[in-house]
Amino acid sequence: MKKRIFDIIQIGYKGDLPSRIFDIFISVVIILNILAMTLSTFDTLAPAGPLFETVELVTVVVFSIEYILRIWTADLLYPGRSAIGSRIRFLFSYDGVIDLLTIMPFYFLSGFIVFRMLRVVRIFRLFKINSQLDSFNIITSVLKEKRNQIISSVFIILILMLASSIGMYSAEHAAQPEVFENAFSGIWWSISTLMTVGYGDIYPITVVGKIMAIFTALLGVGVVAIPTGIISAGFVEQYQKSEHSDRKYRDLSRIGELLADKESGFIGVAVSELNRSYGFRVLVIIRNELTIVASDNVKISEGDILVVETEKLITEK
Repeated sequence: MKKRIFDIIQIGYKGDLPSRIFDIFISVVIILNILAMTLSTFDTLAPAGPLFETVELVTVVVFSIEYILRIWTADLLYPGRSAIGSRIRFLFSYDGVIDLLTIMPFYFLSGFIVFRMLRVVRIFRLFKINSQLDSFNIITSVLKEKRNQIISSVFIILILMLASSIGMYSAEHAAQPEVFENAFSGIWWSISTLMTVGYGDIYPITVVGKIMAIFTALLGVGVVAIPTGIISAGFVEQYQKSEHSDRKYRDLSRIGELLADKESGFIGVAVSELNRSYGFRVLVIIRNELTIVASDNVKISEGDILVVETEKLITEK
């Protein structure tokens, strides 16, 4: 029973109907809770206050039961740990913290004002949808895979922001000493300009300052495009991977394995070149304990096992 409950409350597969129903049910409960919280702030809907409170109570009870079940089945989520260690691991995990934040404010809303401030934390319930619907996990996957590129682009943005702030201070301090007091006083202006917002509350009045503002605004268009392009490319890659992984093969006899040793002639050769030269298609590459998607620019290393598709049966291993 414990194993079955664990399978149901985790992200469900399409073939497991109870698990998929549970995911949809939790998502609906989350949306109802957020709607009740939002609608309760309208004075015109004050007569419906008891209804909103009932919805809040019922949904939080559902969240609490789910949270207890996840703690109870944590040893199945982390099989390599002890019963206590797995539960502690869950409590401090991303899902565990989000689950706690979804129910904690309900029990601490009365009393000290510091606990009333936790009302805003209830919005974190929306993040639970990400842990319930596997279709949302692609966003997390893209951010993880592209984190180095995103960090690099953010670093470039910070450098340009600081440089434009210092440059604007040098050009505008004499003309507007109350606006550009020091090198960091132009940070707000540089952010709004680089992000192509341009609120207009702070702006240059000198010729040099206006020229710098023009170049900063033009750079801002490219700066915004850098992380956008990185994330967009990541979504395309994830989509291609999902399409590749969902492919169905009608003739499994045409699937085989090839070992990339010194005699094979595969070492150091790109996947695209192998496909053209040998007349087969590399599907995936097994390298040590990793399974690598066979992108065209991936180069074969010694000891790799190539899972390939060809027109005839492959007997070599």
